[in-house]
Amino acid sequence: MNADRLPPVAPEVTATLVEDLSPRLRKRLDAAVSKLGTRTTRRDGDTVTIEVDAETELRLHAPGGVVATTDAITCGCLLAPACVHRAAAACAAPMADPTPEVADRPTPAVPEPAAATDSAPAPGSAPGSAPALGSAPALGSAPALGSASPPEVASPAQRAAADALWSAGAAVLEAGVDGAGAVTQSALLRAAHTARLRHLPRGAGAALSVVTLLRAARAGDPSYRTADLVTALAELLGTAHRVGTASGAELEAVRGRARRPYSPDGSLRLYGLFTEPVVTDSGHGGVRTWVAGSDGRLFTVGDVAPGGVGRALGVADRAVRLGDSALTHRELGRAGLAVSGATVSPDGRLGAGKGVKAVTAGGAAWTEPPLAALWETPPAEQAARALRSTSRYADPDGGGSDLLFLDVEILGAVRESGGSCLLARCEGGVPVRLAVADDDPALAHRDNMVLLAAAPGTRLRIIGRLVPAPHPRLTLLACSHPTGEGAIDLGLDRLRRADLPDPAASVHPVSLQPGGSGAHSPLYLLERRVEQTVPAGRAALGMLGDVSAETRRIRRAGLPTAAGLLTALCASAARRDRDHFGRLLPADTDGFAAHWLAAARYTAAVAESLCSAAWEPT
Repeated sequence: MNADRLPPVAPEVTATLVEDLSPRLRKRLDAAVSKLGTRTTRRDGDTVTIEVDAETELRLHAPGGVVATTDAITCGCLLAPACVHRAAAACAAPMADPTPEVADRPTPAVPEPAAATDSAPAPGSAPGSAPALGSAPALGSAPALGSASPPEVASPAQRAAADALWSAGAAVLEAGVDGAGAVTQSALLRAAHTARLRHLPRGAGAALSVVTLLRAARAGDPSYRTADLVTALAELLGTAHRVGTASGAELEAVRGRARRPYSPDGSLRLYGLFTEPVVTDSGHGGVRTWVAGSDGRLFTVGDVAPGGVGRALGVADRAVRLGDSALTHRELGRAGLAVSGATVSPDGRLGAGKGVKAVTAGGAAWTEPPLAALWETPPAEQAARALRSTSRYADPDGGGSDLLFLDVEILGAVRESGGSCLLARCEGGVPVRLAVADDDPALAHRDNMVLLAAAPGTRLRIIGRLVPAPHPRLTLLACSHPTGEGAIDLGLDRLRRADLPDPAASVHPVSLQPGGSGAHSPLYLLERRVEQTVPAGRAALGMLGDVSAETRRIRRAGLPTAAGLLTALCASAARRDRDHFGRLLPADTDGFAAHWLAAARYTAAVAESLCSAAWEPT
């Protein structure tokens, strides 16, 4: 049984079904989820039936496409409704999006002056802990006349919801992916649902992201990356912690806002930039066409669905799904559109609703306004903007793009540990590594890079996607044609040798000196310990033993804070106190989570700082 064949289940439904299980059945839940995965299913209207065995059927009723209540999952076994099958089915099914009626309510202002004096908890304390006695003003006291009203702080209910988010995230770090089964995930789902009810959508979304990644990791999903789960866990724990300490505008950002997929944006005059193929590890394929507005804002029109690289190549020549336009994606990348009734998502995707009207209009060359202005911003400023967009802990509502628009001179190929890339020099003498966006041989990326590497001295106008690294690095997506006529979508169009200048007529070879201020930073020694915690949990990190050699190396590199964080993290992982009878006490999961969070956020901040500094002119 494929999980995608089951209807999505509301997070609170899954949490309730798991919570209602007896301790004995909870121990059997993960095995039951795996067992259901081998059973056949059939759909009849809004109901999906799973054949548990020859005599028992399990039904999921999803009116409107979502299982919204616990009684919508029924089982025919003798133990029902107190059986493990109902909870297992909910855990095996995809998660439904949160209920819009809850998510869209405005956040009420709940002033609470007594909590305004809270300080950040020390490692080992949960977020939102009570302030010291005497820190609150006396009940009934009034502020002095003319004094400013105190900044808004989180309500007690919001602090309690943040505590639950913290505890659920800390439990994942304690258990690791291997131990974070359905019961641990249900605690995250319950915490997410409570947080959403308490108007904390950012924390709720982070908890749901952790559940999604845990399921992907445990299912062996090829698109899963440990770094993504590290980021999601740090976002969850960091957001939960800040709810108890933030006030005013900071609290508003920590609460977050319920996502609305698309919002009206009136009339837009759009100019095509390029089209990139999109091929995912999960087997999806398609294209994404980038366009710019007359004010320089970037938008995308995409078409991605199951189908892999074959679909990506085919969709490029299909009409875009936007109004009445007959342009294909390739054509839109070089033409223009006039759109009325436009709708735009927070990340710049253009909606294709019934009210959207679009007609073909003239495009613009990369050297003509308004597109030429995209290349006028200095590379360091563009990199800083893109870095804010790609930051591991960027504001979810911040928007922005990770694209850079550069004028470069090709220097040649340079070898790396993972293969080779193209080296170029941009404004300010900054050497930039240009990597292949996708190595699939069916796409044109690799072949085009090989041809460009054979033409040092060629000057090009390029578009690339920032790759956060301690040296300037992009994945190359599009470039001006070497003859100066038009542009090349490097994943779809194929250059020919005749398009390139004669290498013999090029300028003399330039010495290749790749690297950057942080290219050999031992920061990875701390980063890998942060990542190692996630798959196997706290106990596995605690068995690493002495890390003094690693901390000495980090200190010699001028990173004493990183060395201290590594020492504290490993010591916290190994620490287990005993009672008066010599019995082991429960591990300090809150304390370890605090040390892990500090290390995770520090490594991300230093890595981003090194990346930003590398783009400064030499």
